[in-house]
Amino acid sequence: MKMIMKRKMFSVVMLLAAALAGNAAFAQCKEGWPADKAKAEESVAVYGDAMKQGHYRGATAGLQWMLTNAPKWNTKLYIDGAEIYDKLAEKETDPAKKKVLVDSLMWMFDQRIKNCGDEANVLNRKVYASYRYNIKDKEKVADLLTQYDKLYELSGNNVTDVNLVAYMNTVLGNFVMLKNVTDEQILQRYDKVQNVIDVKVKDALAKGKTADADKLKGYKGQIDDLLIKMVKVDCDFVKKNLEPKFKQNPTDVALAKKIFGFMLQGKCTDDPLWLEAGEAVNKVEQDFAIAKNLGLKYLSAGNIEKGEALLKEAVTLAKTPAEKSEALIGLGAIEAKAGKKSAARELFRQAGTKEGYEKIGDLYQNSFEECSKKKSMAEDRLIYIAAYEMYAKAGDGQKMASAKAQFPSASEIFELNWKEGDQKPTGCWIGEVVTIKTRGKD
Repeated sequence: MKMIMKRKMFSVVMLLAAALAGNAAFAQCKEGWPADKAKAEESVAVYGDAMKQGHYRGATAGLQWMLTNAPKWNTKLYIDGAEIYDKLAEKETDPAKKKVLVDSLMWMFDQRIKNCGDEANVLNRKVYASYRYNIKDKEKVADLLTQYDKLYELSGNNVTDVNLVAYMNTVLGNFVMLKNVTDEQILQRYDKVQNVIDVKVKDALAKGKTADADKLKGYKGQIDDLLIKMVKVDCDFVKKNLEPKFKQNPTDVALAKKIFGFMLQGKCTDDPLWLEAGEAVNKVEQDFAIAKNLGLKYLSAGNIEKGEALLKEAVTLAKTPAEKSEALIGLGAIEAKAGKKSAARELFRQAGTKEGYEKIGDLYQNSFEECSKKKSMAEDRLIYIAAYEMYAKAGDGQKMASAKAQFPSASEIFELNWKEGDQKPTGCWIGEVVTIKTRGKD
């Protein structure tokens, strides 16, 4: 019995210390302990112990006593209460009982706002909790959308990150289950959430939080994917709905991004509007994907100078080895087209990818006429062995077979007193040393 009393006293002391330490953080509720302080302390200790042990059902009695008798004791009361009912609702399998627990969770948020204020912060938590439990409920999803609309009106750009994609997913839930949103209403909400993300990205970059900015950009992509499930966002859509707005305000970077992304997805990048939108974004924001895609488009259109400049820019903007490799492959293609094979090979090697090695193999394979001395077929065919080795690194079996078919024959190497396994230089610009292999007898 003494051990139990000591344990209770210890719990009370620890919880009191936590409550006092948390007063600065939870300053909205300052009423403190009720007249029956001893009972209040005991209730807090009991429900706190139950929470620590994961016995959330056993925590409800002490919690309810505090809610009834000391509703303004401390904001911690409502934080704990939300955790208790959230954990109970998560584990409950009976739909009717689960509904009661979720309703209790929502009530907890409402009481926190009523007694402690801080509406915008608490509403962000409440709406996301409602989203988790009600997004698939046909009877609740319309109300959930109303909650989200209110949240965005109240919080503006301070909406929490978890409520970005969730908002658009709630629009999708209404579209699928109730058919109660028009294209215009969908687009209005889409613009709203994307604008919030743009502000958040700008703020994150200003603070040097590039990881946060990248995560937010990922959310933009997810939201685009959700929009496409509701509205047919094809090139006709862009031309009809977005181009007129862009023509009126060609410095609207957010709109230019949408046009650029949607037209890229719709495979209508030959339209001059796509380049205009991409250029508008690239003037303001340095982005790898935009620089790379614009560079490749200018190359295909024959504007080598501009394409090369953009691809060089893309190399500096690449955040991953894969991105850098993509840009280097593009630059290598420019050099190859200009006949600068050694420079092209160096760029392809820097890429360090299967595609890069395949491109080197192509350079070798296509250099036969340029490199052959016309004195010995065995010597001239060494470049095909070099090409084969590059294709092997690329894992391209078809091209390996094509190169092997051009290896010197057994009789051709015999004429030079060579044998398989010997190492010989290819000469020419290729400058490789290869191990002699043959395609077989004539």
